[in-house]
Amino acid sequence: MSGLEGRAPEPGAAGKAPERSAAVEQQEVAALARAASVEMTWRDVDQLESCRASLPPGAAVFASHLPRQTWQQTLETCVAIRDRGFEPVPHVPVRLLPDVATFEHLIADLVARAHVSRVLLIAGDSPESIGPFSATLDALRSGVLAAHGIRRIFVAGHPEGHPRLTDADLRRAERDKLAFAAANGLELSFLTQFFFDAAPFLAWARMLRAQGVDARLVAGLAGPARLTTLFKYAVRCGVGPSIRALGARPEAHGGTRSGADHSRNRPRPRRAGRRRHSPVFVRRARAHVRVAACARG
Repeated sequence: MSGLEGRAPEPGAAGKAPERSAAVEQQEVAALARAASVEMTWRDVDQLESCRASLPPGAAVFASHLPRQTWQQTLETCVAIRDRGFEPVPHVPVRLLPDVATFEHLIADLVARAHVSRVLLIAGDSPESIGPFSATLDALRSGVLAAHGIRRIFVAGHPEGHPRLTDADLRRAERDKLAFAAANGLELSFLTQFFFDAAPFLAWARMLRAQGVDARLVAGLAGPARLTTLFKYAVRCGVGPSIRALGARPEAHGGTRSGADHSRNRPRPRRAGRRRHSPVFVRRARAHVRVAACARG
């Protein structure tokens, strides 16, 4: 999975990126579909075989870790992903790790059995930690990932803010993780929650680029779904202010399926292999054509 490609274009008189033709946008969307990564839960394993008709060999498939899920289920999901010819990228919510030994054994097994080379570290939804890791930086500092050869790491990006953290806290956390990664030879990428309006992502990306941050920024999107489904999962996943973009659409009062240009949530969230409904979050920083233009500054 690659991040945003190319340099940001010069803004026009109104500060907007140059308009693209419909043909160019179609080409960019097609490129997204060919190179996008996807996400699944452990319940989707039976659907993996049918994914081979839609995803290219070696495509990144993120394996989520749900609150009541065991680490063994996460491991077995990653093994199944690898066995089907895809690259597993496990979610590791660090607040659910009871001790360093559990983290050590989990990563060792993921590397040995599923040949994992990338992970997504997140704090997780739990307000309190059950072990020594209250933040992703704590897990990074443990040295467990580097000790097992994992040097490409995703962490959460928050262009729309965070319900329990101030913007100043978020910016400080970004700087601290970037500094640690640079000092220890790690490749750090920021992966966002899905969103419904590109503006917050673009503003966040431009801010980071203006500060000299060249880390990969990966946008979280999702496939076609009914608006009622979009709202449901947006609330559950803590989508930020861009959720208001859903209510502004004409379909909002009719319960119809949202159009392809704005359908950004999981349609059948636990059926990763259904060809018509793309799995959970389609992730790539070029996902939105305006986001693509803001690639690298």
